[in-house]
Amino acid sequence: MSTRNKYQADENGMYGQFGGAYIPEMLYPNIENLKAVYEDIIGSAAFQQEYKSLLKDYVGRPSPLYLAKRLSEKYQTNIYLKREDLNHTGAHKINNTVGQILIAKHMGKERIIAETGAGQHGVASATACALMGLKCVVYMGEVDIKRQAPNVARMKMLGAEVKAATSGSRTLKDATNEALRDWICNPEDTFYLIGSVVGPHPYPDMVARLQAVISEEIKQQISEKTNKDYPDYVIACVGGGSNAAGSFYHFLDDERVKLVAVEASGMGVDSGETAATIALGDMGIIHGSKTYLMQSDDGQITEPYSISAGLDYPGIGPQHAHLFDTNRAQFLSATDKEALDAALQLTQLEGIIPALESSHALAALDKMTFSENDSVVITLSGRGDKDMATYMERFGF
Repeated sequence: MSTRNKYQADENGMYGQFGGAYIPEMLYPNIENLKAVYEDIIGSAAFQQEYKSLLKDYVGRPSPLYLAKRLSEKYQTNIYLKREDLNHTGAHKINNTVGQILIAKHMGKERIIAETGAGQHGVASATACALMGLKCVVYMGEVDIKRQAPNVARMKMLGAEVKAATSGSRTLKDATNEALRDWICNPEDTFYLIGSVVGPHPYPDMVARLQAVISEEIKQQISEKTNKDYPDYVIACVGGGSNAAGSFYHFLDDERVKLVAVEASGMGVDSGETAATIALGDMGIIHGSKTYLMQSDDGQITEPYSISAGLDYPGIGPQHAHLFDTNRAQFLSATDKEALDAALQLTQLEGIIPALESSHALAALDKMTFSENDSVVITLSGRGDKDMATYMERFGF
């Protein structure tokens, strides 16, 4: 077992009082099988060599750390954008999928299942499966299939089968439920490729490790661009929270770095149309993990809402719940309107069209105060191609 800091999972997958594996008995063998081997696989020289080679030559890493000069001028500080939008497939999701595909291959699995909200994880999963010649089935909420049609087309072109989740809110939560049911029914040949730091242990830890390349690069890049080896702030959007987990990973023990996570508050935190889990949630269990989630007085999960499909989730990763509980990270929220305004501002100041998810992180700039010497890193988790229909409708283009 590798050395872990106090903000990472213990041997039982617990982050303080959060995490674990609260799963039906039928899922137990799948989880135990993965838990028994994932650390050894990730730690092996063969895995690391192939993984790093794919990140460099296939994904296109390292992604740039870009000083956004006009944005910096407006906010009178130094704003750097970690350009995950420039990765192959257009988001941070590919970092995780190429890693998990290698784990699946080491385990002898031939069929991959995945869940997706915004479609970026689905595209990244389908991409990795095409690369490795594995069968891919992606579960996606019926609502998300309609609002993320370009990504659905990409998945199908890549050879994936896209299955609609038609229960509940017909969004990410429901797609995850369907994927878990599939995994229970097909334990021998199937690997469940979870897209965020959610679900039963070991998934939150495994996904965070694979996304940690983001903060590893930030640490090196910021030292090349400034006279110090750390940024003052790292800001990232949070739904389940994988891009934030990766952006925070190598700074967790460095108290000089202020970690800021931005949730989606939809029509407003108190509107009833929101996905602001930390603002509204109570402790509970969702998809096999103990964490904060939005739920009714009798424990029924509340349907979330966000204009961004990737943040439309009623819970949050257990590590993020722990970071909130210990005051290690500050949690803010941004409404649909604030995210849209932030997206348009970045586009017109820097010539970069961000994903709606990333726009929530950008919206934090209007909620915070910085000094002129601060280094503020915002993870631009994805590009805005997939959201152009929404932008066109909202802005009247």
